[in-house]
Amino acid sequence: MKLILLSLVVTLSFCRNSPTSSQPDAKLEKKVDNLVQSYVDSKKAAGVAVAVYRGNEKLLLKSYGYADLELDVPMPVNASFEIGSVTKQFTAAAILQLVEQGKLSLADDLTKYIHFNTQGKKVTILQLLTHTSGIKSYTEMPMFENLAMRKYQRDTLLRIIEKEPFDFNPGEALIYNNTAFFMLGLIIEKITGITYEDYVKKNLFDKAGMNNSYYCSESKITKNRAHGYDMGEKGLVLAGYIDQTWPFSAGSLCSTVEDLIKWNDALHHGKILSDKMYKELISPAVLNDGTITHYAKGITVTNLNGRKMIEHGGGIPGFLSESRYYPTENLTIVVLVNTTGPVAPGEIADNIDNYISGSSKKELHFFKGDLSKFSGTYKGRGRGEDLAVKVMNNDSTLSVQFGDDKSKPLYYNTDDSWTDATSGSRISTYIFKQADTSSELRIDQVYGYYILKKE
Repeated sequence: MKLILLSLVVTLSFCRNSPTSSQPDAKLEKKVDNLVQSYVDSKKAAGVAVAVYRGNEKLLLKSYGYADLELDVPMPVNASFEIGSVTKQFTAAAILQLVEQGKLSLADDLTKYIHFNTQGKKVTILQLLTHTSGIKSYTEMPMFENLAMRKYQRDTLLRIIEKEPFDFNPGEALIYNNTAFFMLGLIIEKITGITYEDYVKKNLFDKAGMNNSYYCSESKITKNRAHGYDMGEKGLVLAGYIDQTWPFSAGSLCSTVEDLIKWNDALHHGKILSDKMYKELISPAVLNDGTITHYAKGITVTNLNGRKMIEHGGGIPGFLSESRYYPTENLTIVVLVNTTGPVAPGEIADNIDNYISGSSKKELHFFKGDLSKFSGTYKGRGRGEDLAVKVMNNDSTLSVQFGDDKSKPLYYNTDDSWTDATSGSRISTYIFKQADTSSELRIDQVYGYYILKKE
């Protein structure tokens, strides 16, 4: 079991506005209605909540479908969802607050604060924040499926992980890592002497005015909480169980679309971090060889339709989330879905972005050199698995095949790299490099930066 997964029970369609909300952009509302309602009507998602704000201007605030399918409870616009890995930017902000207070340094070794066998390697706080530590991520391990349903002491997880070999030496690559953010929560508790839950409420939620956000619970009764669903073989089913001991500071926060609008406003306008620490938050990770990635600290920094985008998504059994901010326009888009299945909140946000930006299809470029030099099989470590990527060429372009998956075409960029998509925010970039002794294929997936060697 992974933090982003699982399966979904039959749904009826329902759409409703926030009782007090006006809709300043009727065309945007109609576009989102047509898109999202089709997902609900086709039983691909139980419910969805969407918020789009430009500064304090409400462009769209609306909910669709159901918060509870068994009782036919419509989704309220202020429903709270489990936000999964959107939690990571809260954890990163908390760490940077403590850096600002002089209570720790990003250069500190993690073993200064928690007991963990690093196998002779130095792993810094900075490397935990940027997924560059090389430590094994627990959500990618087979043992997690059983652990996820049980309640043990949290250091049980550390004792399991420290016996595993590193995926790579610290700083050499970037592989998405929930263990790292789990450790960061423990470090926050060690330094402050209070629980992660209490720290986040006092120093983040309260400062941002997020009155409907909280640390999730698998047992507590919470008003307006949406129930989660997964996609099963025959349709929607109740979400798989996960004990909130384990997502912790990597993915255990709950929030609403309105509260996440408040969070983005507070985070990006100096209410949470100083200017210096905010710049640190959004500074992308730099690998040991000087490569600049698109992952910063609990948040990504990319460009979409020619505009800077600061973004992160999340997934946990029963829920998917997307929160993104465009600084040039002071625009925030938040999409929450109480279903893990075929409906991706990032794609809904992409459609909203395309409407607002008026973007059109990108111009295609063609590589004029010898394509055959790129062909071959490249192997290396990916997220939770060893990758074998076959690169093939034809007369005009390249295609890639991961293992036994279907091959997909690549499109040439003007910067000597290739992509496997021409639009949207989930673009993977393929960069071919000639190293001293071998050829490399580097795959930048934003949430990961993999370095593969040619056989």
